Amino acid sequence: MANNIKKDVIHAKGFDIGIYTIDYENEFISLTDIAKYKSNAPNDVIKNWMRGRETLEFLGLWESLHNPDFKPVEFDGFRSEAGLHAFTMSPTKWIESVNAIGIVTKAGRYGGTYAHSDIALEFEP
Repeated sequence: MANNIKKDVIHAKGFDIGIYTIDYENEFISLTDIAKYKSNAPNDVIKNWMRGRETLEFLGLWESLHNPDFKPVEFDGFRSEAGLHAFTMSPTKWIESVNAIGIVTKAGRYGGTYAHSDIALEFEP
């Protein structure tokens, strides 16, 4: 499968934003690169965005429409806490808890948090 990965870069406002696709239908865009536009701590920007109620509702809806292995019971627990001061969310916690496919994390030189284009276009750092 790794041989089918197509990588590219979008140039926007002086920033390079990584994208990749495996199936040439679903593009994943680097939230990390987008968040760098706002802060030099992009992981914190992503976590803050993910802890919001509207964001979590959107992510849950996207997963329920596109992911047959989505775990709605685990999602309901997050939904009830979203927006509270003590609530925290990270891409890894989201992926592992609800079996998400719309957000992925990658380690290494070109690592970071990537989101399906549907989700990335809703990202507001």
